[in-house]
Amino acid sequence: MTTFRIAPDVTDAFPDTLIALVTATGLRGREPWPDTTAALEGLERGLADGVWQPADEADPRIEAWHTAYRSFGTNPRRVRPSVDALGRRFAKRGTLPRINPAVDSYNAVSVRHGLPAGAFDLDHVTGDVDIRYADGSEEFTPLGEPEAVENPKPGEIVYADAGGVLTRHWNHRDAHRTRVTEDSDRVVFVLETLRATHDGDLVRVAAQELRGLLAPHCEHADVRYLGPADPKVTV
Repeated sequence: MTTFRIAPDVTDAFPDTLIALVTATGLRGREPWPDTTAALEGLERGLADGVWQPADEADPRIEAWHTAYRSFGTNPRRVRPSVDALGRRFAKRGTLPRINPAVDSYNAVSVRHGLPAGAFDLDHVTGDVDIRYADGSEEFTPLGEPEAVENPKPGEIVYADAGGVLTRHWNHRDAHRTRVTEDSDRVVFVLETLRATHDGDLVRVAAQELRGLLAPHCEHADVRYLGPADPKVTV
């Protein structure tokens, strides 16, 4: 079992935070996931036909993350929130990346709903996970760069376990150690908003949509919610 905690000073600064934790166990990442394929292709057709486009930085959902990034010293136009970066890439290229079915599933849900998303392979998480301000001494190895080591800036919000930092700039980039692969068996997916008063229902819809994509390809899928009212959740 892994406990996720959001630090009191983070919820004090961002009291309208809501994070959905979608946990899947017994994942089968090497079989076809037709519903995920259909979700990706549907978004791509919508963009090509001009009937839909991803949220951009003028959208209140993205704007809130830009404001948060600036509050802890990150320039969000140079280091973008994950959903902002994904949406910009999608709008430019016309296609979404194909990584593996589990990652593709949360990317589809993220860009459809304008919510940052990520995931951690729980078999590679060490101890519990805290969403907190970095003190600058922690180490982070970026996804896809297993030999690199970075130190988050003091005051930057991170996800961190006993082994180091799992995300930088709250949700800009995930760590290599806890990356999700086709062989990942136990994974927790996160969907986030800083506007729960406005977008709480959206987060819940998105979480159930993601659970629906995962459920046919795992033994069990569950959804929990983390925020100021419930600052500690065990998955």
